[in-house]
Amino acid sequence: MSGGAVIKMTRSSDIELQKRRLFQTDFPPEEFKSRRRKIFEAIGSDAHALLQGKPAPLGFQLFRQSNEFYYCCGVEIPHAYLLMSGSEHSATLFIPKHPDHQGDKAPILTAEDAELIKEFTGVDAVHPLEDLTEHLKKVSVLYTPHCPAEGRSETRHLLFQANRLIAFDPWDGRPSREQHLISLLRTRFPRIEIRDLSPILDAMRLVKSPREIELLRRAGHLSALAITEAMRATKPGMMEYQLRALANYVYMMHGAWGEGYASIVASGSNIWDPHYSRNDCMMKNGDLVLMDTAPDYHYYTSDIGRMWPVNGTYSSWQRELYGFIVEYHKTLLRQIRPGLTADQIMEEAAREMAEVVDGFNFSKGIYRKAAQRTLEFRGHLSHPVGMTVHDVGNYRSKPLKPGIVFSVDPQMWVPEEKLYIRVEDTIVVTENGIENLTGSAPLELDDVEAIMREESAFPILGGTQTAAST
Repeated sequence: MSGGAVIKMTRSSDIELQKRRLFQTDFPPEEFKSRRRKIFEAIGSDAHALLQGKPAPLGFQLFRQSNEFYYCCGVEIPHAYLLMSGSEHSATLFIPKHPDHQGDKAPILTAEDAELIKEFTGVDAVHPLEDLTEHLKKVSVLYTPHCPAEGRSETRHLLFQANRLIAFDPWDGRPSREQHLISLLRTRFPRIEIRDLSPILDAMRLVKSPREIELLRRAGHLSALAITEAMRATKPGMMEYQLRALANYVYMMHGAWGEGYASIVASGSNIWDPHYSRNDCMMKNGDLVLMDTAPDYHYYTSDIGRMWPVNGTYSSWQRELYGFIVEYHKTLLRQIRPGLTADQIMEEAAREMAEVVDGFNFSKGIYRKAAQRTLEFRGHLSHPVGMTVHDVGNYRSKPLKPGIVFSVDPQMWVPEEKLYIRVEDTIVVTENGIENLTGSAPLELDDVEAIMREESAFPILGGTQTAAST
C-alpha cells in the first residue's frame, strides 16, 4: 500500500470519529424509537407527523436543537425535518445541503452519512431536504406542532409573548415559525388536513423516563452546588450579577452550556419583583438576597430558590418570615406522593400548617395575615420542570404518577412592606414519595449561616463586610 493511501485512510478514519462526536450519547436509539411509537399510536394509521428543527443561529451562538425535535430523534442539525408515518411506523429525516462547506473545515453531517445517522437515532431513512416535497405529496392528514418550539433559555410562555409583540408590531407582523410552516403546507398541499401535534408531545414529555431523570438529577445537583457556592461567596458590597456569574461558572465547569434561564439574584427591595433579572444592584448589609438559578445541562434544566442574609446572619424578622416559609416547604415535601392530586396535597399541608400559624407568636399582625393568606394560596406546587424550566404538560388535573417532575415553591407576600418570601426545590415523584433533585443545597436557616461562614472557593472582588446599609 502506498504512503498516500495510508494518509487517505487515516484522514477518513479521523473524519469518521469526528462525525461520531456530533451525536448525543445520553439516550440510545431505542429510547427515541419508543417515543416515536407513542406518536404513531396517538396519530393513528392514516396520519403523518412532521417536526421542523431549529434554524442555524445568528451570530456566534452555538447551535442548540429545539426541545421537541431533540426529544424525538436527538439530531442536532440546523434546518432538519423529521417526517413520521403512522401507517408504516417509520421515521424519515431530511437534512439540508451546506453549499459553503469545504472539506478542510470541521466535519458536518449530510445525507451521505445516512448509515451513521440511523445508527445513533434509529430513524429508518435519511434524505436530502429537497426530497421532503415528494414525500408530502402522499400525505392526507398531517400533525405538526402549533405551539412555538423552545430552544436555549426559552419557555413556551415567553415565546408566545414574543410572538404576540411581533404580530402587533405594525412594521413587522411576521407569523411565528410554526405558523409560517403551517401556512406553507396549506398553500403547497391544500388537500392535506393539518392537525396540532403539540398536545401529544406535551403529554409525552410530562412523565420522564429513567434516563431523563438522571439528567434532571445532574442538573438539580449543579443548581444546588451553584446556590451553595453563592452563599459562601456573598458579602456586603458585592453586585448581584457577580453571584449570577459564579453560578454560570459552576455550570460550565461541570459540562453544562450555561444557564437554563436568566438567573434571578434579587437583593433588598428588588425581591418584591418575583421575576427580577436585571441583577445590577449592590447587595447591602442587612439585605436578604433571593437567588433562583439552574443550568442547561444536556437539554435538561432544574429550578431552585433560596434566600439568605447578605451579611451572613438572619435578622429576627428574616428568621420569622423565611423560617415560616421553610417549615411550610418541608410540610409540602412530606405530603407529596403518587395517587394524590396537587390540590389534595396543598389542602393537607395547609391543615397541618394552620396549627403552626395559630400557635406562632408573630411579631406583627400583618405577618400573621400574610401567613394565613399563604395557606389559602393554591399555587405552591408550581410548574413542571424538564427540558425547560417551565416545562410543557399539565400534572395538576390528575393524580400524580411516578416520573412527573415539578417545582415546589411556597410563597408569601407582605404587601404593606413589599416583602416577597419564597423557597423552591425541584422534585420527582417516585413509587413511594419523592426525590428532591435540588435537596443538597442548604435549607435550614442555621445550616445556611454555617455555610456562609465557610471560605469560598470562588472569592469575588468588590465585597466588603463594612459596606453601609440603607
